[in-house]
Amino acid sequence: LPACRDSKLFIKDLHFDEVPVRIYLPRVPSASKRRGVIFIHGGCGMFGSIRCYERICRYIARKSDSVVVSVGYRLCPEYKYPAQTLDCLTATVHFLKTAENYGVDPGRIIVCGDSAGGTFTATVCQELVNRRDIPKIRAQVLIYPFLQGLNFNLPSHQKNAFNPFLSRERAVHFILKYLSKDCSMKEAVLAGSHVPESMNLKYSKWINPELIPEIFKVGYKPPLPTSFLPQVHKETKELLKTRLSPLLAEDAVVCRLPDTCIITCQHDVLRDEGLLYKQRLEDNNVKVTWYHVEEGFH
Repeated sequence: LPACRDSKLFIKDLHFDEVPVRIYLPRVPSASKRRGVIFIHGGCGMFGSIRCYERICRYIARKSDSVVVSVGYRLCPEYKYPAQTLDCLTATVHFLKTAENYGVDPGRIIVCGDSAGGTFTATVCQELVNRRDIPKIRAQVLIYPFLQGLNFNLPSHQKNAFNPFLSRERAVHFILKYLSKDCSMKEAVLAGSHVPESMNLKYSKWINPELIPEIFKVGYKPPLPTSFLPQVHKETKELLKTRLSPLLAEDAVVCRLPDTCIITCQHDVLRDEGLLYKQRLEDNNVKVTWYHVEEGFH
């Protein structure tokens, strides 16, 4: 959908430091500065656009009486990883610095995203924890986010492996495509052969089926041991970096993150990543609101 007239909103297409954005401003004057929402759409860094998310952004702006900024980050394969995250970071920093120009309180800005947009949201918030030259992000909203590329054999991966919209196999296929990697490595990544034993041991305290509540583990079977393949690890190292796997960030970063809302869906391969991040945040005394959609899917 193109930007068009809305009886309750002013809608403008702008650029924040060369990153395309669409901004939604309530028409009714406000006695005080409004809240701001930076919205980052999903699509695995390859699909989606400002236009695709026009209705949801209008809805958020109207219902919350907030100024919404929808980020039109560049897509791969035309623009290689991590251009997508960097665009989201650039747009967020720009809005934090210029919020008052749009009638927004700089101390009341949240970042929100779904699926890969949730990944970019989590990454942006982590990368900004040490910035002292800009206002702090007030909160992050992660809607069924992808948060780790270490383990694709969690209970939700098994339970929802063949869901039609986002199967376990398709999720890894898209991730490899996003990273411009050879998709023939998909089976090795699914099996976990891309992770050296030392890393599995290091991160087992954070990414482990034992950390998932029992109610979500019905029918779960531990996967068979697999052999480590150094060449696959070398080719897919980005999967294990915090920019793509924010669940692997150190406690020193996690403890400084803003208040968080996490939305998970029962019939989603990524469900358990949201549950594990919720636990990590809570363990680091970050306030978390969790909403689980029992009949929801990705």
